[in-house]
Amino acid sequence: MALRLFPEWHSQDAIQLTWPHPDSDWGPTLACIEATLDAMVVAITRYQSVLITVADPATRERLASSFSRRGVPEERLRLVVAASNDTWARDHGPIGVEQDGQVVLRDFTFTGWGDKFPAEHDNRLSQRLAAQGVFSAPLDTRSLVLEGGAIESDGQGTLLTTEACLLNPNRNPHLDRAAVEAELASSLGATRVLWLANGHLEGDDTDSHIDTLARFCDPHTIAYVHCDDPQDPHYPALDAMRGELEALRQADGTPYRLVALPWPAPCFDPDDGHRLPATYANFLIINGAVLVPTYADAADMRALSALADAFPGRDIIPIDCRSVIRQHGSLHCLTMQLPLGSLAGVSHSAEGSS
Repeated sequence: MALRLFPEWHSQDAIQLTWPHPDSDWGPTLACIEATLDAMVVAITRYQSVLITVADPATRERLASSFSRRGVPEERLRLVVAASNDTWARDHGPIGVEQDGQVVLRDFTFTGWGDKFPAEHDNRLSQRLAAQGVFSAPLDTRSLVLEGGAIESDGQGTLLTTEACLLNPNRNPHLDRAAVEAELASSLGATRVLWLANGHLEGDDTDSHIDTLARFCDPHTIAYVHCDDPQDPHYPALDAMRGELEALRQADGTPYRLVALPWPAPCFDPDDGHRLPATYANFLIINGAVLVPTYADAADMRALSALADAFPGRDIIPIDCRSVIRQHGSLHCLTMQLPLGSLAGVSHSAEGSS
């Protein structure tokens, strides 16, 4: 059986978002996070469609009216009512694979990052969307506990991940490293798994998701978080991670091209002062563009420049994500890409390649 996990730069039908609601942890900062999501939707719909799950019909009507006034094309906006716990579509959204030449959406089990947070609605969200006819590709539900932010694909059989997440006993305690690799092979077509033993951001609830630390930009290039401040408590682990990345090899034995992303000044929660996980690695690749989280920091422009070099030919779009890190994620965590051929009713004229 021919099977592979699409890379993020594969042509997309849409970006999936799960809209926050007042009863979630976003309640106290709802206006701020909605403003960030508004900016994301306006930016993304310049290039492709957006699928938004909302909690109730009233929110659906409000958003439809608001985005219409802002010039978002009606045909590029899909609003669907379904219950959710939180907004992190990267981790509860379906993961697109190519199986025998067809698109299939894998629906893995989501447990709120190892039962840290309620997730019963989020875990059923993909099935509820499928039941409403949202997807044109089949939805294949799996018992493996796996979040989209935990894995990176080069589109050629190589996965990049962290030991701290995928080998954590709070996910699949019955599986050792070999068994996890076997599951990734059978579910996602992984022929190689590259494991990072180091790297973590303070304030991160995910047990070191790879999408906060190191990302494939193409099959030969990895962008990574580089801490250049030896006095920062992150420095030892991130410097060790840099060494691990330098030692990695492509399938043909050549080293990867590594793109160092700058280290923003520490961001702290305004209420209790704990450190927040600001990272430029949490960018989002869409058709023809890359959305990059920014933090009103002096390093923002250097991050944008580094990613412009890593993604020639794509527009680079900054999105202020200071509101997002208040809940310990960033831009990429809010999103899930739906590959070309997976969303019902979409005209398949998207740009991009695999």
